[in-house]
Amino acid sequence: MDTLVYWWQHLPSRMDPVLFSVGGFAIRWYGLMYIIAFAVVYLLTRYRISNEKLPYSTSFTGDALTWAMVGVLVGGRLGYLLFYSFPEFISNPLGSIIPLNFSGGCTFSGIAGMSYHGGVIGVIIAIWLFARSRSTGFLTTIDLFIPALPLGYLFGRLGNFINGELYGRVTDAAVGMYFPLAPGSGLRHPSQLYEAFFEGVVLFLLLWSVKQRSPYPGFLSGLYLFGYGFVRFFIEYVREPDAHLGFVLMGLSMGQVLCVAMMIAGAGILWYCRTLPGPKK
Repeated sequence: MDTLVYWWQHLPSRMDPVLFSVGGFAIRWYGLMYIIAFAVVYLLTRYRISNEKLPYSTSFTGDALTWAMVGVLVGGRLGYLLFYSFPEFISNPLGSIIPLNFSGGCTFSGIAGMSYHGGVIGVIIAIWLFARSRSTGFLTTIDLFIPALPLGYLFGRLGNFINGELYGRVTDAAVGMYFPLAPGSGLRHPSQLYEAFFEGVVLFLLLWSVKQRSPYPGFLSGLYLFGYGFVRFFIEYVREPDAHLGFVLMGLSMGQVLCVAMMIAGAGILWYCRTLPGPKK
């Protein structure tokens, strides 16, 4: 038993974020997890279209997810800069967005920092633009992908865990782990795994079980926004706040403040969409 506990607690130090390298170019697990996440959402959505006999073409899913991918990257990065690193954005707007370093040539500097909440906003805007370009309903389009979204998100959090980032607060519980990138030497909650389970697996099971009983367009989107905000709000109590921000409002982290906004938005969507004219199930 002691051997198993020791293995668990020291697991983060045994994981290499780099999958393999070719010359000076490294393939990282985190990037691979993004690809897997989009593939999972793509395959599950295609399954929905086929199994539920939904009126979408074979290219619709891939085209919509291409727009969504751009929304995730742009929204996630801008959201991080605006919500978590605004001074960096103000001091160097272009350099903080474009992952290139022009000092002494032109090199890829990488993207350091992505915001989930910013990514959600980016996806919403991207799908809205896509729906307009295809003359399809925005709410029905985004509801098509929502049930599969949490399972894709699961892999993003596993990528955070392998990177050893977004770790939890210090704990005495046996479930704690030693994260090499964390300050100090204490055990910390593996909050990435908590998020992977509740925001990924649990929300997926909930949304997938009710997807065919959705009473009106927008129901699944509102339920997802509220559900994600709800579980993430409580997980934030064991997740380490960003060091440069700490607690920003009444003892709440920035993540919790954004989750409250997310729950309000989700509840608002559920109420508003219910009042729209049209057929209800």
